[in-house]
Amino acid sequence: MKDRGLWREMAGIVFPMALQNLFTSLVSASDALMLGGLSQTGLSAVSLATQVAFVHSLFVMAFMIGESTLAAQYWGKGDRETVERVLGLTLRYALAASAVFSLAALCVPGWLMRCFTSDKELIDAGSRYLRVVSPAYLLGGFSQVYLCIMKNSGRVKRSSLYGTLTVVMNLLLNALLIYGLLGLPSLGIAGAALATVLSRLLEAVLVALENHLPDRIHMHRAAVLHPEKGLVRAFWKITRPVLANELAWGGGVTMYSVIMGHLGNDAVAAHAVAGIVKNTVGCVASGFGNGVAILIGNRLGAGKLEQAKREGGKLVRMSLVIGSVSGLAVLLLLPLIRHLSGNLSDAAQAYLGSMLVICAFYMIGKSLNSTIIVGIFCAGGDTVFGFLSDLIAIWGVILPLGSLAAFVFSLPVPWVFLILSMDEFIKIPFEYRHYMQYRWVNNLTEGAQA
Repeated sequence: MKDRGLWREMAGIVFPMALQNLFTSLVSASDALMLGGLSQTGLSAVSLATQVAFVHSLFVMAFMIGESTLAAQYWGKGDRETVERVLGLTLRYALAASAVFSLAALCVPGWLMRCFTSDKELIDAGSRYLRVVSPAYLLGGFSQVYLCIMKNSGRVKRSSLYGTLTVVMNLLLNALLIYGLLGLPSLGIAGAALATVLSRLLEAVLVALENHLPDRIHMHRAAVLHPEKGLVRAFWKITRPVLANELAWGGGVTMYSVIMGHLGNDAVAAHAVAGIVKNTVGCVASGFGNGVAILIGNRLGAGKLEQAKREGGKLVRMSLVIGSVSGLAVLLLLPLIRHLSGNLSDAAQAYLGSMLVICAFYMIGKSLNSTIIVGIFCAGGDTVFGFLSDLIAIWGVILPLGSLAAFVFSLPVPWVFLILSMDEFIKIPFEYRHYMQYRWVNNLTEGAQA
């Protein structure tokens, strides 16, 4: 009976979050498939340009993990007022970081593109995308932080509804603006960027309206401009290693794109489609990990430490099932994906087939690490381990080996991709040992506001 109650509670959290993640991933998929229908260059250029959005998301995600860790525990404790203060101080940092990315994309898009490729055609096409999409970073920084606090304050379904509406609008606008349907001009790459901006604007408007409804977690100007010092210290104690972790992991993933970006247009195109499939199918694992963070955080904040330990073990075992099923889904979808990406060159198609098989096995490691590192460890404020594991696995092992494989030994593209996909598995033995030490079993609400 207890297990049944746990899975019902997790389903109420995970299902809407996974559904939203799925729709979000479908936006990237629609960009790739629709732009790929116009030209392989468009697909490759946008896949590289969206790495800027990926790096921006690392900063926002780090702030949101700090926000979620504190909010989940204070909500579990029943302290609504402090949850509102957590929202305010998180917005303070997320908006500042987002403004920097918006200005960079608007003012120096060519410089940003040259970080990922030396191909002039890709640089020019990607620069057009970045200029148009630049406001989306600031809008997204605002709305994502508020949606996160909704998920941690009992409004998971409403948060997911807003996110889903935003994604559906993005998908529709992609079709209308990329191809010029219903009498609209065909804008190609610029159309994909404009669709992103307009959908983010809708999301921000929905969030602003939510903030003015009664019986909601509200954003207060004073909490943004003058956050409580004790809470700031607690926030940064959690967020500093998370931000370092996000940058170590995300910077490494970005470097993967840099390596692939210098292996030719065919490698870039195949890598773009494989990445979309990986993110789309992996949305269930990501949603599960985020749900674990909320549930375990609620338990720890309520002082139910032994219950958190018992349920953590059950959730870890379930993550292996989710990873295995996700990997099987990639293999079953392989023929359909190759058919939908039929405009790719023969070489790109060959690369893609090998990459998708590798992605299928990658899902198991991805699911386990999302549950333990992003979910359980962060729920208890144990965020240093994630940083150290990514720093060593990615920067100390995978990137040197991948660079040697690509530029010194000139190994085939699929072999380079295989090496770049091994980071999740390198971390598992050390991660499990750390998990069994139970250093993550912490109630962070005690003394955080002193």
